[in-house]
Amino acid sequence: MYRMMMADPSAKQATLTPGLVRRVWTFAHEYRKRVFGFLGVVVLTAFLGLVPPLMVKAIIDDAVPDKDDAQVVLLAGLMIAVAFAVALIGMVERYLSATIGEGLIYDLRSALFDHVQRQPIAFFTRTQTGALVSRLNNDVIGAQRAVTGTLGTVVSNLVTLALTLGAMFVLSWQLTLLAVVLLPIFVLPAKRVGRRLSGITRQGFDLNASMNATMTERFGVSGALLVKLFGRHEEEAASFSDRAGQVRDIGIQSAMYSRTFMTALTLVGAVGTAVIYLVGGRLVISGSIQVGTLVALGMYVVQIYSPLTSLTNARVDLMTAFVSFDRVFEVLDAPSPITDKPDAVELRSPVGVIDLDHVTFAYPSGAEASVASLESAAQLAAPDIGAGPVLHDLTVHIEQGEMIALVGPSGAGKTTISQLIPRLYDVTSGAVRLDGIDVRDLTQASLRAAIGVVSQDPHLFHESVADNLRYAKPDATDDELVAAARAARIHDVVAALPDGYATVVGERGHRMSGGEKQRLAIARMLLKDPAVVILDEATSNLDSENEAAVQDALAEALRGRTSIVIAHRLSTIVDADRILVLDHGRLIQQGRHIELIDAGGLYAELYRTLVRAEA
Repeated sequence: MYRMMMADPSAKQATLTPGLVRRVWTFAHEYRKRVFGFLGVVVLTAFLGLVPPLMVKAIIDDAVPDKDDAQVVLLAGLMIAVAFAVALIGMVERYLSATIGEGLIYDLRSALFDHVQRQPIAFFTRTQTGALVSRLNNDVIGAQRAVTGTLGTVVSNLVTLALTLGAMFVLSWQLTLLAVVLLPIFVLPAKRVGRRLSGITRQGFDLNASMNATMTERFGVSGALLVKLFGRHEEEAASFSDRAGQVRDIGIQSAMYSRTFMTALTLVGAVGTAVIYLVGGRLVISGSIQVGTLVALGMYVVQIYSPLTSLTNARVDLMTAFVSFDRVFEVLDAPSPITDKPDAVELRSPVGVIDLDHVTFAYPSGAEASVASLESAAQLAAPDIGAGPVLHDLTVHIEQGEMIALVGPSGAGKTTISQLIPRLYDVTSGAVRLDGIDVRDLTQASLRAAIGVVSQDPHLFHESVADNLRYAKPDATDDELVAAARAARIHDVVAALPDGYATVVGERGHRMSGGEKQRLAIARMLLKDPAVVILDEATSNLDSENEAAVQDALAEALRGRTSIVIAHRLSTIVDADRILVLDHGRLIQQGRHIELIDAGGLYAELYRTLVRAEA
């Protein structure tokens, strides 16, 4: 009955993906025997529910008139035995339900997590994290309930209703028809209240979600810092109080409608039972039926109203439940364009020779990269950034151990190149090769094992310093951690912390300064020991003293490795073996620093401007 209150009326018009039910059944293949066992237990419970009223009838109509004490004891004993059997079967039913449900949750979550992790980076740039997490939590649980909750309830109601009505017709078809005729008088108004309650409940869910989103954003380190810096404490408190007040008001409405709904359903049973006893009592007086029959019918009439009420909404229940499966499969069916070929090869003993061969690249559109229902309305309404190429017919050869700097104005394509090499995106045309092999022909694991990246805003997990470093090399020894940290000039800072390498860095590493985070990221990269290193503004958050120390460490660490450095501070890349100057996705200059200064053009202009700004 509660599900009837909560059911979404729009589900009556909903259409499910063709073949969804078959796919759900296929997905639950491992649990088929347990599902059948679960349904069998549900049916057995419905059969046992018929026994107590019949025992009461036999006691009243047979044992008591005959003064058969032994028969009374026997029938009472049977009622107790049935009660114990129902209790035991209920434990079995709960066990089967729990193992099926938790198993499905595990399977769905594991499949979803694995599939999402394999999505290209474009998927994550467009997807709302909260919506994605909701699929792994709310929709997965909703899908599980479709099997262990809704399916079991529908089967139980059908069997209980059929058996109970059958028993009632055998006892008295007249009173059975009377009980069924009375149902619409109460069910129809109750359904109207239920629909209203459904709308209020969904509104309450939306308000709660909005309130939770506000708390998540404001209680994060970045959000809390922003509130403090702008002095918005009073406004935030007032805004939150307003939303919490709306949740409170909706809660009161929901409580009153719930009480109204349950009162209506209680009246169904009470009035129905009273009418049965009113009419049935007159039939007993006239000798048409026996007293025990009337009592049994009174017990049965209570048992039919609940299943009848629930079954009037069975289609909505099923549609609502299977919608969760549909939403889960929507994510599982999202294509992943960045995949290993069946004949992909392992990159063994990488050297670090890189070739960009006539590379043209355009970012994928939203339809290609994400699931529309996981994007925000603003994202869907915004122009698609994948409208045109950002790199145009780019050809570059990078030798082993060569240090290449990528320079150019914002939007020139520098970061895009750094993302194509580890195959975070696939080129639109042309090819990216590592050691002469197209990166699309390599396994992603071996390709990325050969490449180390330190970004402008490095991410640290809410774990210890040691755990963050070992993300690059899980079996690294303590001595190796210390060696990498020393090379990145961060060991002294870590050692001075109260818990040393066991210190938890906080959400996104907020307990560390920007320079400390970047040096930890550099240490993590050094621990990986890659053949190719990509530094995307890796020293942008360091002060002059720290930058000099890290540059010294990098000069030693990058020796013998191919390195690609992206920097706006051109003073940091004057010693690069070669500088590539990009503008609007095209290579317009290349050479050493002094050569480009003498040649004039964009690089010389950028250098003079930026060095003057740094001064």
